[in-house]
Amino acid sequence: MMLLWAGFLLGSAFGLAARLGRFCLLRGLCQWTGRESGGAPALQAFALALAVAMLASQALAWGGWVDLGTAQVVRASFSLPGVLLGGMLFGAGMALARSCGARALVLLAGGNLRSMVTLLCLGLAAQATLTGVLAPVRQWLQGWGMLTLPHATLPRQLQAAGLGDTAALLATAALPSLALLGYALWRPALRRSPAELMSALAIGTLVATGWWTTAHVGVDPFEPVALTSLSFIGPVAEGLLYLQLAVGRDASLGPAMVAGTLAGAAMAALLTRSMRWEGFDSPARLVASAAGGLLMGLGGVLAVGCSIGQGLSGLSTLAFASAPACLGIVAGALAVIRLQARGGAARPAEHPH
Repeated sequence: MMLLWAGFLLGSAFGLAARLGRFCLLRGLCQWTGRESGGAPALQAFALALAVAMLASQALAWGGWVDLGTAQVVRASFSLPGVLLGGMLFGAGMALARSCGARALVLLAGGNLRSMVTLLCLGLAAQATLTGVLAPVRQWLQGWGMLTLPHATLPRQLQAAGLGDTAALLATAALPSLALLGYALWRPALRRSPAELMSALAIGTLVATGWWTTAHVGVDPFEPVALTSLSFIGPVAEGLLYLQLAVGRDASLGPAMVAGTLAGAAMAALLTRSMRWEGFDSPARLVASAAGGLLMGLGGVLAVGCSIGQGLSGLSTLAFASAPACLGIVAGALAVIRLQARGGAARPAEHPH
């Protein structure tokens, strides 16, 4: 029970920070592709969050407080084409729906009913891919082009090559983080937006907090919990399943985190007086939101994470499998953004989201 409350509080803090800072990778990519004057503060905020998450998570690992090699998202054997394709499907769905799974939860908490359709479709597709009619497709794709590495993370690989723990930390976490910090803070756009800057700092810290929480809070040696942090594909699917089949099932960390995200984002919406009902303005928008949710559910399971679960939590572990997943997410999103721009469709960044 203590772990469930910890997950709820972790999700609440994320929802509060994400709503106040309008934290969203898609929004940043839209700003970047639009070549907006002054930079892309939302993308800079994502880079800052990743830098903080990476440094804090690797510091915990270096200090012996967590073993990131045991994290759910870390795998030495994975299908490179499957993970890349999953990321591309997720990114395309994110652009179609105009929000990722995490952002959809944040928007729903403020009264956005479009996000509810996206989340329902995301959860349906994810569960169908995990245990339903699409499971054979998932198994086939995940068995295609398997890559097996001697070590699942870059630090472990360097340590096995004879590099010391501290040197491996500096080489794999400090240098990339400095580059990310340089991008985030060099141009003034993010520095001129205190809410976005503080949101990014908080979310990056929460990623590391998630690793520590699942490693130390409410640990039961007879029922161990896999090391995990912020992620929203599996938890959204599991939460929807729990709502339907709660009798005889124990509550788990993922749905508790989802519930907390909704609560934290709702609190932020009330504090900023931005809570209002929003619906669809056309049937085409309904189709895009539903299709985006379905693609994110399928793609997120194949990629073993979303723009938060892989883009922040996964990359903070420096797992090799997270790189193609994130590359696919960005590539899929950019492809759809550019297609929408050519077709004259409204850009996600211009939407009230």
